[in-house]
Amino acid sequence: MNRAGSVVWVHDVLLAAFPDNPTDQTIETLQSQVLEEIEHTPPTGVIIDLSGVETVDSFFARTIAETAGMIDLMGAETIVVGIQPPVAITAAELGYDLGAVKKARNTDHALKLLGVARQDDA
Repeated sequence: MNRAGSVVWVHDVLLAAFPDNPTDQTIETLQSQVLEEIEHTPPTGVIIDLSGVETVDSFFARTIAETAGMIDLMGAETIVVGIQPPVAITAAELGYDLGAVKKARNTDHALKLLGVARQDDA
């Protein structure tokens, strides 16, 4: 994956994928990109993909939780996907549970929760 991560559109859903070992700068940059995209084109939802992330620190966990809250304030739904066991353990130990933010195992499941069906599901 791109070391900088990526923010792309899939239909009318914004997908933010984090790289495996994001720096604080990468995390802040992706947060800004997501918020700017939402400002210009309101999405049906935002998927934050953490499937490539193997470890988190308190800054990363806090920023993900804050970003989900900001997205909600801007009127879009957030679904966090791909949380690996070590990330879940660390986030829980740090006290970040993402509250009411929806979680899904993968992007396909998140798209389905947002009402985006695959061609063969339609």
